[in-house]
Amino acid sequence: MFQRIANLFGGKPQKSTPLVPETLSPGVPSLKPAGERKQAYSKVFRWRLPDGHTKPPASVEVAGSFNHWQKLPLNRDGELDAWHVTVHHIEGHRTHHYMLFVDGQPIYDKGCDGLAVPSGPQEESFALKTDRGLRVLMLFAQTK
Repeated sequence: MFQRIANLFGGKPQKSTPLVPETLSPGVPSLKPAGERKQAYSKVFRWRLPDGHTKPPASVEVAGSFNHWQKLPLNRDGELDAWHVTVHHIEGHRTHHYMLFVDGQPIYDKGCDGLAVPSGPQEESFALKTDRGLRVLMLFAQTK
């Protein structure tokens, strides 16, 4: 039927090809039954220059327990004069720790869900120094 419609509009008939199952590339979660799948969460991390600052930093990055503390660069949006990145596939229904870095230095994120005591030497190496000791930022990854 579709070939007849294509012929009416001057299209070439399509050759049929056998259906071949597609293999997933590395890093793409496999499709599991609903009971076995973990709920995932996406988060947009944003950062803007503080008031009174005009010189943009060389780099703005985020790292956290959701990506094994690998620094991920934020992209600059010239229209909004802000930096942002969307992180997908964050494991849901748990609290994650993370940090924002500007030119390699940890900074406070106004959009964080709170501060936490770092758990382990890796988190301590990324933590902020506060009056109450080292702290990391918290992200409550809740899904519907």
